[in-house]
Amino acid sequence: MTLKGWTAAAALVLLVPSAPRAATEANFGASTTGDLVELCSATPDNGLGTAADNFCEGYLQGAVTVQMLNMAAFRGPKLFCLPNPPPTRAATMSEFVSWARAAPDRMAQSSTDGLFRFLSERYPCASSR
Repeated sequence: MTLKGWTAAAALVLLVPSAPRAATEANFGASTTGDLVELCSATPDNGLGTAADNFCEGYLQGAVTVQMLNMAAFRGPKLFCLPNPPPTRAATMSEFVSWARAAPDRMAQSSTDGLFRFLSERYPCASSR
């Protein structure tokens, strides 16, 4: 294989991990961060894309809302502190996907552990709280 051929092959290998993947029905169990990433990164042009996107938005909104209610009800350290105004769902979904894919070990965590770890790193609370 020539240098030009090797360069093209290497470029394809490097592009494959970031290429959009189709969510599957198995991802809707959302048991791992990887499942949630597949749902949150689905595009509407694939078979389950719209359903996956809607599921992701609902899952994130529900998990964050419940955690924020829990943090408001109990004294102690907060897991995360969203800015005011809070980020958009779309921006948060995109950042979460990028964060999870940046370190493959994150993909095996439970979906809520991954989500809350992302939020705690992205939106840490001031040390005075």
